[in-house]
Amino acid sequence: MRITSKTLRRVQQLVAKEEVRISVHGYNELADDGILATEVIAGVAEGVAVEDYPDYGKGPCVLVLQRAVAGEPVHAVWGIPGGAAAPAVLITAYRPDPKRWTDNFLRRKP
Repeated sequence: MRITSKTLRRVQQLVAKEEVRISVHGYNELADDGILATEVIAGVAEGVAVEDYPDYGKGPCVLVLQRAVAGEPVHAVWGIPGGAAAPAVLITAYRPDPKRWTDNFLRRKP
């Protein structure tokens, strides 16, 4: 079951207007998993919301399932700073562990 996320829609709009920032933590995680920032930024347009946190204290954020250029799954956490309309912030991105996620990477295993 897919969830509807206003946060994801807003992030996609901001990314389309190139209003994007990547956190330091995000850069570190991208490097650790060998993921290119450009492919995560481009991939959010086709992303699917996995978990939505519209009331998170630092601002709304959303966990998104995306696909890397070669098609492998990537989870990215995107947010928008609290009290601000922009930019979209890539908080982190990583390759999900198949032992912790269902086969479609949309739900955590119990």
